Amino acid sequence: MTLSVRIPPRVEQELAEYCARNGVTKSEAVKDALDQFLSGKTAAKTPYDLLKDLIGPLPDERASQDIARNTKRLLRERFRAKGK
Repeated sequence: MTLSVRIPPRVEQELAEYCARNGVTKSEAVKDALDQFLSGKTAAKTPYDLLKDLIGPLPDERASQDIARNTKRLLRERFRAKGK
């Protein structure tokens, strides 16, 4: 099936760069992206999922009650520990 789609110039440029980097055609890249999107493989990540490599695992339940009150201190400690 043939499908024509208008895309903004910025998206077209990013698509061209992606294809050049990965050695695929625009058609292949769009087909793969649609396949992943429609199969649910591109589930939205939570803010925790995006930052978990920086902040580490979630603490136990009791400690998590104090996270909101101690966010700055906890982040400062975590980043200092990463630098050691």
